[in-house]
Amino acid sequence: QVQLVESGGGLVQAGGSLRLSCAASGRSFSRYNMGWFRQAPGKEREFVAGIRWSGGDRYYADSVKGRFAISRDNAMNTVYLQMNSLKPEDTALYYCAADTAGYYKATRPRHDEYDNWGQGTQVTVSS
Repeated sequence: QVQLVESGGGLVQAGGSLRLSCAASGRSFSRYNMGWFRQAPGKEREFVAGIRWSGGDRYYADSVKGRFAISRDNAMNTVYLQMNSLKPEDTALYYCAADTAGYYKATRPRHDEYDNWGQGTQVTVSS
């Protein structure tokens, strides 16, 4: 079981920026595909961004493409989500997730293949 702890959420005005961090426990972080998801009140959880275990493949939901950037620091067991040009519709609880079998896969994980989740960090964007 991998423990994931998100931080960096908060209240920001539209057009502003936030950087989320997710720290993972254990010594196999470099082998995990990592992802960020979000859930707004009354809505289903949705995929935001993902990064393969090697760091060489990063991908995004259309709604955040060009504004958000995912990165990882394997030495620090941490994945980041840089969020720029924030909009009120980005308001949600943001979750970090790990696909711990990532090293053994040749393709991006399906959303249901993420098997470890953090507790979330709240992002609120005011208009």
